[in-house]
Amino acid sequence: MMLTTSLRDPFAHIFADFDQIEIKSAPAPASPAFRARRSTADRVRTALKSIAGGHGALLSHDEKAWASITFSGTRHEVRLEFCGAEAVVGGEELIERLPDHEFSIPGQLVADATITKVDHRFGAMERLEVTAVLLLLEEG
Repeated sequence: MMLTTSLRDPFAHIFADFDQIEIKSAPAPASPAFRARRSTADRVRTALKSIAGGHGALLSHDEKAWASITFSGTRHEVRLEFCGAEAVVGGEELIERLPDHEFSIPGQLVADATITKVDHRFGAMERLEVTAVLLLLEEG
């Protein structure tokens, strides 16, 4: 049995011109022409933060698809945290305005928007945690 050895240098890439080497872990160059498409979940979070005056840190966001004979859509449960007196005022604004707010989410109709849980803690650092549930129906 005869073994053949390759004359090709397995380490040639080390000595090659580094401009020709593709680095897959390098970040893609930023292009102003392309941007990530915003999902419905992103739009829900943006709308809730805008009601709260831009305040609130996202703690969790659960999205579940659902369907019936006539409708289909998603249920979003969003937990937001408001720390500090100014942020808490924004959270209280969210609690007050959410049920009557007119949402404008493309392709979606907000059938129900409620606050299901509020945890308000007073002290040196006032803190408010709000859980909002939104039921979205797909239009069309």
